[in-house]
Amino acid sequence: MMAAVAFPAAAVAERGAMATSTSEGFRAHWEGLLAGFRRTGPGRLLRDARVVELPGNVPPWTESGLAVERGDALTLLAAGRVATAEALGLWARPRFALWARIGEGGTIWKGSQDTQTCIAPDTGTVQLALLQGEWATPQGRLATPVEAYAGVTGAIHAVLLRWRGDPAEGLAALAAFAPQEPLLGAEIARLTHPVRPPPGWSYLWFLGPADIFVEDRADDGSALIRGCFDDDVGILRRPVDFPLAADTTLSWRWRVWRLPSEKPENELLQHDYVSLALEFENGRDLTWHWSRTLAAETGYACPIPTWTPRETHVVVRSGAEGLGAWQAERRRVREDYARHVGEPPGRVVAAWLIAVSLFQHGSGAVEFADVVLESGGRSLRIL
Repeated sequence: MMAAVAFPAAAVAERGAMATSTSEGFRAHWEGLLAGFRRTGPGRLLRDARVVELPGNVPPWTESGLAVERGDALTLLAAGRVATAEALGLWARPRFALWARIGEGGTIWKGSQDTQTCIAPDTGTVQLALLQGEWATPQGRLATPVEAYAGVTGAIHAVLLRWRGDPAEGLAALAAFAPQEPLLGAEIARLTHPVRPPPGWSYLWFLGPADIFVEDRADDGSALIRGCFDDDVGILRRPVDFPLAADTTLSWRWRVWRLPSEKPENELLQHDYVSLALEFENGRDLTWHWSRTLAAETGYACPIPTWTPRETHVVVRSGAEGLGAWQAERRRVREDYARHVGEPPGRVVAAWLIAVSLFQHGSGAVEFADVVLESGGRSLRIL
């Protein structure tokens, strides 16, 4: 049964990349490797490259020196980690911390893994950033103060590759030249087994994409969304427009294979969970999750400081009983909102699927099905 919720194919390769590519000789290793590759025939596939070190305490944008034109194929291979508090486990890998843009006015993006390949959306020089806190704008202005970088330790090391033609061909040639390089293996595995979000859903822009949620089918052929996450975070969003009335209900079925936390999720360093949420017209959201330790019907504000004013959690199930089996839920949304948040707004504007395992660096697995909003005889099927 658990084969149905296996982690992405690149996961094992990524772990190896993180373990073996973060030495002090990262720059010398890659510059030597790329120089040797250029001397071979397939080296013509590589138009340009840069190796960049990003110390964790440098806020936030750094020029890579790599000039690109719109439409160029780019590969970014990254390793290392940055820590806000290493002893407390507050550290992040490239797939969460590392962002990019082209020029100061360019739209920011990040990869779903520690390696990525993309098409340059603009012409200019590539800039790289390490995120501490949150973004305020899609152009990379911080919502949190730059002082947050002062105590950050560690570094992310990145290799930027600008290709001629097909990046898959270039990566294959470079991997043949350096068959033991785990970052190349990780990116080839990611490209070979892409993880695409379900149609109609997209990840919140300021957290970036993830390889967590995918569309799937149950044994009876009905639609479901499967989520597998390992030391990762993702919020998948689907816009809706539905009234929040006294009789509005949210129903869904889910099969939780594995919870990402064995500890109470209402503490910041333990705030790993998987949930279904609704976003309202006032900018707030309400999430319903399964907890290993917190009692059912417990409600609490999100312990992440920047999220405390806007997100509230409600525990719908507690303990290990029922894990691995389908469970059906039904919530009176306005009643939950009034009890745990305050004066209810008028409308629901989006549904969210949330997966978090960054704090304790664990893993989780879940399947969602039959997500429906109902009110006044009207029914809206979200999934």
